[in-house]
Amino acid sequence: MTVKLVLLKSGEDIIADVTEMRVGEDKDAKIIGYFFDKACIVKLRDSQDEEKTGFKISMFPWMPLSADSNIPVPSDWVVTIVEPKDQLKKMYLEDVVGNGKDSEDSDASESTTSD
Repeated sequence: MTVKLVLLKSGEDIIADVTEMRVGEDKDAKIIGYFFDKACIVKLRDSQDEEKTGFKISMFPWMPLSADSNIPVPSDWVVTIVEPKDQLKKMYLEDVVGNGKDSEDSDASESTTSD
């Protein structure tokens, strides 16, 4: 599993298990896009607690009405791909991937937050 944080041209921050979509072989191989498995939009919100400063992180399913959990995205829609912070990656693995539980087991209307 390769969990990455992806910035799309639309401005959305997506966390997902990312794999490359390639055509050709060996030296002639070209990346034409990516597959996002169990993708979630990541949003930062101001902390509502007056005693705490900083932000809260929320994750929402990306394309929740799709029957597919593995979504192809053309490479020209990807601005950059980076390694997520450890806390965000842990939150994604525990709450979204669920230690091997299928994503169909989770409620698509739920959001996840963390301090």
